[in-house]
Amino acid sequence: MNTINEQKLKVESELRKLEAMGGSLSGRAKNLRDSAFARFPILLVFLSTFGLVATLYGFEKVIDQIPFFVEHPLMVLVAGILTLAGTGALYNKLT
Repeated sequence: MNTINEQKLKVESELRKLEAMGGSLSGRAKNLRDSAFARFPILLVFLSTFGLVATLYGFEKVIDQIPFFVEHPLMVLVAGILTLAGTGALYNKLT
């Protein structure tokens, strides 16, 4: 019976060590991320902008290959609005 209590205390001690390690690692990652943005703000803004524009351009090219959307551009607008409304409702439900 005594060994079970000792094992529980040992496990709890190890869990506390892991939690402390996780906190210190997340703090280090935050400092590294902050310092990278502070050192290279223009580069990161350009890369982020490129990623956004490339994604939107890719969506446009995919939509242009779907005959239904090419023939009915209003349906692209309706699909986009419905998608935004659906994701907004899902976000509100989850928070």
